[in-house]
Amino acid sequence: MTIDAIQEGDPSEHFSMFSSQNAKIKYSYNKIREVKSHRVGELFSAYRDILWDDGRHKYNVSSFIGEIDEILLGDRFSAFDQSTLDNLIGTLRQRGNSNATINRKMAALSKLLRKAYKMGDIHSLPEFRRQKERAGRIRFLERDEEARLFAAIRIRSEDAYRLSVFLVDSGCRLGEALGLIWNDIQEHRVSFWITKSGRSRTIPMTERVKEVIKLPPSEGRRPKGPFTKLSQAQFRAIWNDAKAEVGLGADDQVVPHILRHTCASRLVQGGIDIRRVQMWLGHQTLSMTMRYAHLATNDLDGCVVVLETPRGESPSGGSSPFASPLTTPSAPVAAKKGEAATAKAAKAPRKSSKAK
Repeated sequence: MTIDAIQEGDPSEHFSMFSSQNAKIKYSYNKIREVKSHRVGELFSAYRDILWDDGRHKYNVSSFIGEIDEILLGDRFSAFDQSTLDNLIGTLRQRGNSNATINRKMAALSKLLRKAYKMGDIHSLPEFRRQKERAGRIRFLERDEEARLFAAIRIRSEDAYRLSVFLVDSGCRLGEALGLIWNDIQEHRVSFWITKSGRSRTIPMTERVKEVIKLPPSEGRRPKGPFTKLSQAQFRAIWNDAKAEVGLGADDQVVPHILRHTCASRLVQGGIDIRRVQMWLGHQTLSMTMRYAHLATNDLDGCVVVLETPRGESPSGGSSPFASPLTTPSAPVAAKKGEAATAKAAKAPRKSSKAK
């Protein structure tokens, strides 16, 4: 096909083709798509049921996106540029949001915009940079706090008490426990299929957990699972009343999730290695479990022995458990080698001087 033929052709054709000796190039016009402008709230309405499962997390994301749309004054856009993102982060910081809170809100926005980009709703994305977070203090319950709190919960609801015991001994999330059905419990183990990370896990049960998953005798139909009689809202209401009664009402860290922290802390303090704690909790990455690593201080006890030993003396009359080839003096080693060689020569049999 020549250039003249193409120029004389019907302009309403969907494509044009150029031919040469080596190649043919085909140009298509029917796949060009107009990029329209959207609000953040409109994109969330379009993709929220695809990107997020129903539950508390989805409710939180809805709140995050609503605040972002309000900050942006409902502006419509076809490209979310870097300056818009920077201004958004600056406004959130001015409102008193911590870096950790900003990261959670930006994670929701990033997930939404990436989906919109893939679907062709917007044609460019900004670079999302994670804000540096400070390692905050992890609050967990002492044994006496647990006893007082659980006793107050039990007065209000036996089901809430059973759930509390299960949470602190299994370390699972509240939603994971409420979603259990009887088929998830087999002999001495319990399996969690509906998890935040999307990865199922199975853990053994303590004797206390084996007792609390047994339903008390009652009339009527058996529920679907051991804790399905309760909702998150009901359990949190009972929890808040009980913690106020025992004098923990002013502590905003004493929420149901503290039972997961308590379980993890007890495992680490009991000498369980971090990798196994990660598997028990179902953390997606080891870095999430490393928040509890500072509680494993038993491995550092030997350092005190070394520091308290006078200079020039070996701890406990022997070598240090933390001795390194780079720091251990070489002279005593050489002396020992010499003594060993002398002893070996003394034991060696003497050769006869008689001529053959």
